[in-house]
Amino acid sequence: MARRKSLRSQLYRAARDLGNVEAAADGPAALARRQVRRAMYRRANRGLGGLLNSLGLGPRRR
Repeated sequence: MARRKSLRSQLYRAARDLGNVEAAADGPAALARRQVRRAMYRRANRGLGGLLNSLGLGPRRR
């Protein structure tokens, strides 16, 4: 049985999809720039999160 997604996650996904559609409407170069930018943010945030976790300042797990 599939897990039920929260309304918040559905709204964030819809906003992401809309941004992708709008970038694609501006052409393939705009979509590629968006994908590269999002990948850079993801990588930077992952690195920062690892640093904070190693210092004991990361999010608390339940």
